[in-house]
Amino acid sequence: MTTEENKAVLFRYMEAVNNHTLDELDSLIAANFIDHSGLPSLQSGLEGFKQAHMILEGAFPDVNFTVGEVMAEGDKVVVIATGRGTNKGSFFGIPPTGKEVRWLGIRCLRIVDGKLVEAWSQFDQLGILQQLGVIPPTGQTGG
Repeated sequence: MTTEENKAVLFRYMEAVNNHTLDELDSLIAANFIDHSGLPSLQSGLEGFKQAHMILEGAFPDVNFTVGEVMAEGDKVVVIATGRGTNKGSFFGIPPTGKEVRWLGIRCLRIVDGKLVEAWSQFDQLGILQQLGVIPPTGQTGG
């Protein structure tokens, strides 16, 4: 596939996630998908990928991602995106806060035959916890 075709797969994936239509991921994610940055407690493959998104949507039902930059070379596509959502559900044991949070993330995807087969991610986990009020902002101490 060309880099432009791989970018198109990325945008279809982002649209499915933003529209909360996880069943559409069946045609975009390989059954043997590997998320190198995934939660260790989740199973691998397509089902683990869906489980991770259900956890995110359970905590942030209005979660949405805005694509900033997209770069592609060979079978890899890298996207820099901003996530946003309102915390209306439990998030890894943290009770809902009702707060809206925003975070920046980078995701590198390997695409083969029109399907995501591998992913690597990095996002602002510290910033999310600070915005939720779980930990104090940098430079402040509790007490």
